[in-house]
Amino acid sequence: MTLAKALDADQRADALEHLAAGQLDVLVVGGGIVGVGAALDAVTRGLKVGLVEQRDLASGTSSRSSKLVHGGLRYLEMFDFALVKEALEERGLLLTRLAPHLVRPVPFLYPLEHAWERPYVGAGVALYDGMAMTGKYDMGVPKHKHVFRKQLARMAPDIRTDSLHGAIRYYDCQVDDARLVMTIARTAANNGAHVATRTKVTGFLREGEQVVGVRARDLEGQRDLEIRAKVVINAAGVWTDEVQELIGGTAQLDVDASKGIHLVVPKDRIRSECGFITKTEKSVLFVIPWDDFWIIGTTDTAWDFDLAHPAASKTDIDYLLGHVNRLLKDPLDHRDVIGVWAGLRPLLKPMRKEGEMGETTKLSREHTVASPVPGLVLVAGGKLTTYRVMARDAVDHALEHSPSGSGATPASITDRVPLMGAWGFEARTNQRVALSRASGLEIGVIDHLLGRYGGLVDEVLALIHERPELGEPLPGAEHYLRAEVLYAATHEGARHLDDVLARRTRISIETFDRGIHAARPAAELMAEALGWDPAQVDDEVDHYLRRVEAERQSQLMSTDQEADEARVKAPEIV
Repeated sequence: MTLAKALDADQRADALEHLAAGQLDVLVVGGGIVGVGAALDAVTRGLKVGLVEQRDLASGTSSRSSKLVHGGLRYLEMFDFALVKEALEERGLLLTRLAPHLVRPVPFLYPLEHAWERPYVGAGVALYDGMAMTGKYDMGVPKHKHVFRKQLARMAPDIRTDSLHGAIRYYDCQVDDARLVMTIARTAANNGAHVATRTKVTGFLREGEQVVGVRARDLEGQRDLEIRAKVVINAAGVWTDEVQELIGGTAQLDVDASKGIHLVVPKDRIRSECGFITKTEKSVLFVIPWDDFWIIGTTDTAWDFDLAHPAASKTDIDYLLGHVNRLLKDPLDHRDVIGVWAGLRPLLKPMRKEGEMGETTKLSREHTVASPVPGLVLVAGGKLTTYRVMARDAVDHALEHSPSGSGATPASITDRVPLMGAWGFEARTNQRVALSRASGLEIGVIDHLLGRYGGLVDEVLALIHERPELGEPLPGAEHYLRAEVLYAATHEGARHLDDVLARRTRISIETFDRGIHAARPAAELMAEALGWDPAQVDDEVDHYLRRVEAERQSQLMSTDQEADEARVKAPEIV
């Protein structure tokens, strides 16, 4: 088998050289889910494409979501049927065709507090399933089922059923959002896109009114470059307003940052066969199965502070614990919380006068594409599940507004482009016993690797074959192998320790110490691939420890402002 192209130091250097030479058809700014989706969409149409990201892939919103691929059941109450149907179609596409190795079904219970809710909620969930079944792609998940009180008590022994009238079980899907982003970026690179992280856009190149590229700075090489392109697609998410300030003039899009936080608790703290979902007065409460853990989320509050490092406050954590404890026989407290993360949703809002504020919970998750000046396209809004549609719309808009026009450029084909790892996944899954015997790894470990790498598991196993010690668990994070850390640096574009512990793996939220004990062993493995000397290893570890301490301190604060002040004390390493 021909090995896939890696996102490594050589690839990044080559990408920077190509970006600085000649002219691209499309330059994408932003390495989140929409940005990498746009890069893949454009390059698979036959266009010359580049992508730059000022930090790491998925370092913003796209690694801090609820990690769900879903239709948005609650949007049915808002009569947003088109949005739900579109999202359900994309859910089926990801699950059955594009990323079956990354996206998996997850069952949820919707508890019913009143008898009258059963026909009302049941009709809504039936419509939800019906939309999925009649979509363009396979549904991919089981249909919903009505559950009564005694059944509910057996399925979820730790849920208080005395005041409930049963529940409705239905299915959605989940995904490791950061791995999805990285995999799309790597798929784009393997199709010819030039991907460069740690490259910050500092301004736009103009010829009259026309945007003809960007000025950028390679933050690691400390050099400036000009990148010329027929059209620039900006997929900056919550930074959209800042980008519009760079070009001057009247803003066409107005984006609010809404903070959502999530907690991680051990699986044994809640006995249940399913996750569950219920409404609160401000948002939706999810309790989501996540391997050996539960994810509890989320909040929905306006955030007006540092966009790069949103912080969860003690008030946020208390809010979630208070609401989940209403459902549990044995309440959770702060000692049960292993990990916490906060993310920002980019919500489109109607253009409003300065000084006016709106409620983020009432703003739309639908996306918009606009061209404020010739040669520049902005895309904002939307959600993780519909990233492919957003990317397609952005590229379509870019081609329409390109100086050379769309011409003979083919239409989007990303609904027929499986992501890397999808090919060979089913075959390798059937061969899991043979892989276990050949590698000496337990079947549970092989299953873990298949769920992260799919058909690319061969590349990870090849590292272990060459160096058997890489098949050992990573000290301080025994549910990951040493090989996975090295592979993140050699194949998956990880440039810093934070990239591995927070995004290529989930060690930062899946260990009680938040990755402190794993930090040095991981950094030493990365040093082999990235050529770090002992001083840089120390710097990487020190930076990570500072980040963890800043996050912990922020989570002791009562207000967003205090939490922000505590969090920003840990600066970026680049």
